[in-house]
Amino acid sequence: MSESWFVYLVRTRHNALYCGVSTDVERRFQQHLSGKGARALRGKGPLSLVWQSPAMSKQAAMQLEYQIKQWPKQRKEALCLGDNDVHRWES
Repeated sequence: MSESWFVYLVRTRHNALYCGVSTDVERRFQQHLSGKGARALRGKGPLSLVWQSPAMSKQAAMQLEYQIKQWPKQRKEALCLGDNDVHRWES
């Protein structure tokens, strides 16, 4: 049985958006909150989990994460506001 993978966005206190992947988004978010997650988020709290989406595989999750990290903030904000059609933004 393969693991389920997710892509997620976390908002920092300065309104920046961090994109990551995990098999357990809540566990990973708790790691970010406790300072044991990504260095990019340390000292940037309070943090909020603002978006998550399942991916078909680890590879698909990592590809989507990379793609989202290339997007301008406007596209990332659209995801947070409910525009979950991530493929609409593909170039």
